[in-house]
Amino acid sequence: MRYFVTGATGFIGKRLVLKLLEDPENEVWFLVRASSPDTLAAARRYWGVSAARATPVFGDLLQPLLGVSESDRTLLRKQIDHVFHLAAVYDLRADAAQQVAANVDGTRNAVELAVALDARCFHHMSSVAAAGMYDGTFREDMFDEAGALWHPYFATKHAGEKIVRQCRAVSWRVYRPGLVVGDSRTGETDKADGPYYFFKLIQRLRALLPPWMPAIGIEGGHINIVPVDYVVAALVWIAHKPGLDGRCFHLTNPVSHRVGQVLDLFARAAHAPPLRLRVNAALLGLLPAWLRNAVGTLQPMHQLHRALMAEFDLPDDILQLLNWPTRFDNREAVEALRDSSIVCPPLEQYAAPVWDYWERHLDPSLHIEQRLRARLVGKVVLVTGGSSGIGLATAHRLAAAGATTLICGRDEAKLEAARSQVQARGFDVLPYRADLADTADSQRFIELLLSEHGRVDVLINNAGRSIRRSIDQSYDRLHDFERMIQVNYFGALRMALGLLPAMVAQGAGHIINISSIGVLTNPPRFAAYVASKAALEAWSYCAAAEYADLDIAFTTINMPLVRTPMIAPTEAYRDVPALAPEAAADLVVQAIVDRPARIATDVGLAGIGVQLAAPRVAQIIMNAAYRMSSESEGLAHDGQPAVSAELRAIQHLLRGVHL
Repeated sequence: MRYFVTGATGFIGKRLVLKLLEDPENEVWFLVRASSPDTLAAARRYWGVSAARATPVFGDLLQPLLGVSESDRTLLRKQIDHVFHLAAVYDLRADAAQQVAANVDGTRNAVELAVALDARCFHHMSSVAAAGMYDGTFREDMFDEAGALWHPYFATKHAGEKIVRQCRAVSWRVYRPGLVVGDSRTGETDKADGPYYFFKLIQRLRALLPPWMPAIGIEGGHINIVPVDYVVAALVWIAHKPGLDGRCFHLTNPVSHRVGQVLDLFARAAHAPPLRLRVNAALLGLLPAWLRNAVGTLQPMHQLHRALMAEFDLPDDILQLLNWPTRFDNREAVEALRDSSIVCPPLEQYAAPVWDYWERHLDPSLHIEQRLRARLVGKVVLVTGGSSGIGLATAHRLAAAGATTLICGRDEAKLEAARSQVQARGFDVLPYRADLADTADSQRFIELLLSEHGRVDVLINNAGRSIRRSIDQSYDRLHDFERMIQVNYFGALRMALGLLPAMVAQGAGHIINISSIGVLTNPPRFAAYVASKAALEAWSYCAAAEYADLDIAFTTINMPLVRTPMIAPTEAYRDVPALAPEAAADLVVQAIVDRPARIATDVGLAGIGVQLAAPRVAQIIMNAAYRMSSESEGLAHDGQPAVSAELRAIQHLLRGVHL
């Protein structure tokens, strides 16, 4: 048989073509844009057949007759048995005009081409979204009954299907799949939407809580999920079965799951806490309409909604879709498949491979370098304390990502040495000498930056100093506290205050403050250091609240112990678990890409949890470690080595905490 396929290089389309080509007698022509040679090459590799069996037809979905040339139309006229129309926009984030063009106009153009080619049958891939938010069970013979087509995707899929149904010049069949996810055996997929939107949230939950602790999830309406291999197999079987023209088939799971059940299944697959305690989103419907409308018009609510969607990378309308009330009757499809072995597997059976494939191949954090480059296009980034340690490791990453990277420090020789290191890798940084503890020099530096670059898009307040000394050894050393506060707090504050006006003027900016895990755990012997970092954190959170509506973000990184020149003089840290500067730079990169309010390690989060839940217990633990160690780097009070076996055990337990 001979086939013409649109969307052949897409998620479902390329698998459909592969299935059709299993029969060596079949030939496929597929629509592709002339400007997509890489896509064409990748598709041919995937199918593993010669051009004689999978032939590209150059055109454009948005053009009349799909932009197929007259010569190609003449060549294919009366040669095509089946036209499969799969090309469409499936992205909830796409704007309405884009969806109308692809899903409505594109379908009209595809039908016109099928008529022009005198094809035997036109197979239209619609969607369960064509039913809208119908309240009840939607059958395969229902169409006009669709309701609440408020979302552009719902409206355009409904309108596209209507074009097919009204066509009298060619026979047709319509297929409405549920939310299509990866292969039920391997989990393989090309896209991550639908239930995948919540995978990062599940991943974060897993990082925060042990897998045995039940967590609070969300309940909602019904969601029908099907694996792509089932959709393709069912589509091919039904398309070739005689006597089914003019009918619609639901390629859906006969078992309808609630949203809460689906999220719980994927949480279990991820070894995350089970989402057994569910809050039903439909409860919002119990609020009086006037109250919902009044709350919805408040600007802070809009800001909160945008912030939550951005934080978890969710489409704006996803929350409204959580209450999808529609169930789908698929008895026509079941009957058509009765003589085959094709059945939709239960979600419980393939949730694990779907999750595993996403986490191994599609998790956005796996593509951090690409996202970093995209974030830093045309951006000016300043790393204070950039001549060594965390600052230099970060500067390497930023320069490699294409940012205009500025570093500052007090030692010109070290700055030049740092620049040489970066240049040796084929990139560059611009070094500036500056003493951030000095008010006048800081002001000079800020004026120079603005004069030469106009603004700084991302400020990374990394410069700092530390001191390890007990309070009882500091009664006459107030200057230690003053030195800490001058660099760690006032130095960072001077830079932020000096560069914020330019950020406000351009309507965007990001300030990243390198704080310490010590602010979360309050270790002894670091009162001066922790107090200075805590002051910077407090200022940052206040500033974040003031600038939240101006697209200026503030991120605090509660950095664990990092093996840098700053800790080298402390003998007690020689064998303590500590991050390499390159690993610390990973956290800074994460901050730039995701712009979260805080980045902290599991130990840091656990520390603040103990501090809040049982502060006295936290004090006892820290005091025990304190008494095990000595102020000196030589011998402890009892004449034993400064770092005892017991202390080493605690240091490994509290990885990264300064003790």
